[in-house]
Amino acid sequence: MTVNALRKSTSDDEVISLSKTLIKNWKKFLSGALHLNSLTQIQRYPALVKRTKESFHLSPGCNTPSKETGNSSKKPNKEKEDKAKESDVKEKERDRRSQTSFPPASSNTTDAVRLKCRELLANAIQLDGEVPEGCASPEDLAEELEEAIFQEFRNTDMRYKNRVRSRVANLKDTKNPGFRMNFLVGAIPATKLAVMTAEEMASDEMKAIRNKFLKEAIDDAQLATVQGTSTDLLKCGKCKKRNCTYNQIQTRSADEPMTTFVMCNECGNRWKFC
Repeated sequence: MTVNALRKSTSDDEVISLSKTLIKNWKKFLSGALHLNSLTQIQRYPALVKRTKESFHLSPGCNTPSKETGNSSKKPNKEKEDKAKESDVKEKERDRRSQTSFPPASSNTTDAVRLKCRELLANAIQLDGEVPEGCASPEDLAEELEEAIFQEFRNTDMRYKNRVRSRVANLKDTKNPGFRMNFLVGAIPATKLAVMTAEEMASDEMKAIRNKFLKEAIDDAQLATVQGTSTDLLKCGKCKKRNCTYNQIQTRSADEPMTTFVMCNECGNRWKFC
C-alpha cells in the first residue's frame, strides 16, 4: 500500500517505473506463495479435500470443474459470434430497406402526408415499370410535382389531397397513356401539371365525347329561345299526347336534311329526328 501511494503521489517517472516493477514482482511472489501453501494443505489434509470434492459434486446444478471451465470458455466466444452475425444481418436489412424505401435520401420534407403523396405519385408515374432512357426517375418527378402542388396550397388540407388524388388517377389511366408519357419526357412540366384541370388532362377520346355533349347542350339551349311551330301531328312518347312544338335547324352540311327538334308542351319532354 505504501509503494502504491508513493507511485500515485510522485511525478518522477523513474520512481513510478520502479514502483510498478516492485508491485508486479510482489504480486507474483504472493501468488506463488499461496499456491505452495495450498499444495502443502492438500498433502497434509487429504480427507478434507475428499469431502470437499464430494460436497461439490453432490450440490445441485453443478458440473465437473473441467467441463464447466470448458463450457464457460466456449460460451463467450459463441455469444460474440452470434451477436456479430445478428448485427451483420440487421445492417444488411437496413441497407436493403434504405435502397428500396420511400422517400429518397435527398427528400426535402419529413411530413408523413407529403411523403405518402409522393409515394403515390411515384407509383402512378412508374405504372408499367418502364421508364424511357434519359428521363428523370419517377421518384424525382413525383417529388417535383408534389412540391409544385404544395407551393400552391401551403398546407396538406383536403384541397391539397384532392389535387394529388386527381393527378394520380390521370397518371394511372390506362386509356390515356400519352398523358403519362408526356410528363415523363418533359413535354408537360411539373409546374403545369400541378394546375391542370380535369378537361386538360383528359384523353383525346374523352375530349371528343365531352365536346359532343357540350354541342348538344348548346343546341338544346338555343332551341328553347326559338319560338317553334305548334302541331298535333307529333305524339309525345312520354305522356302520349299530341300537343307539341317543333323547330327545324340545319345542324349538318347543306346537302343533308335538316334536324327537327320537338318539345312536348304538356310534360316538357324533348327529342329530335332527321
